[in-house]
Amino acid sequence: MKPARRDISLSDTHRLIPSKYSRTGTVLSELSEEGDDEFLRDLVSIDAATNTRLKADEGLLPGIGVHELLYGVSYSTVVNAAFTHASPYGGRFNTSERGAWYAGIERDTSMAEVAFHKLRQLEEVSWSDEEVSTYDDYLADFRAEFESLFSENPRAFVDFLRPGPIPECYRKPQELASELIARGSNGILYPSVRHASGSCVVCSRPALVYHVRRGARLEFRLKAGRRFTTSQVRKVAIPS
Repeated sequence: MKPARRDISLSDTHRLIPSKYSRTGTVLSELSEEGDDEFLRDLVSIDAATNTRLKADEGLLPGIGVHELLYGVSYSTVVNAAFTHASPYGGRFNTSERGAWYAGIERDTSMAEVAFHKLRQLEEVSWSDEEVSTYDDYLADFRAEFESLFSENPRAFVDFLRPGPIPECYRKPQELASELIARGSNGILYPSVRHASGSCVVCSRPALVYHVRRGARLEFRLKAGRRFTTSQVRKVAIPS
């Protein structure tokens, strides 16, 4: 069964990004002594040699072309980073060669997705202490045709929505996404795998991530082996 294409109109979708990436400039500036501009320039040059977003700006990445990236709009670097900093094994609906913009229709859905992957990381490194981290909620709107994995038949798209194991469970949805992108698809609307009754959207085209703005900063307090609940998340102030 193939996913149906439908017009979607979504406002205020939620993508949670670690707040350390919300800082302006290069994070390497923190390694430089104050006022040491020459040293900072050297660090930035080293960063540029390996930074995949900068490589994409120069057309050096195989999965996404320079003509697809955003320029001159608010938070363009945040959007571009989502497409140029893919995980080594990709995501559910993207390969390692081309990232995508994932977002939850509801903020609780994004929180559950982030918590799942963060807890998985803590378990992999056997970290037993409570981990405190902050994420910024980036809101975005979508007005376009997307494929939909919602169906009255609960088994219709089960092969694309398996919870694990990771990354093996990503193989079939990545194949689907690659096929859809080759046919000109803009993205996929699908049920959240980590949040019961939640919905997610993955956008495959940077230009269709509309009206991006930063919302609340959220502090997560997570501990490996402890079941995640929304009570482990609280809103905190963003330093001016």
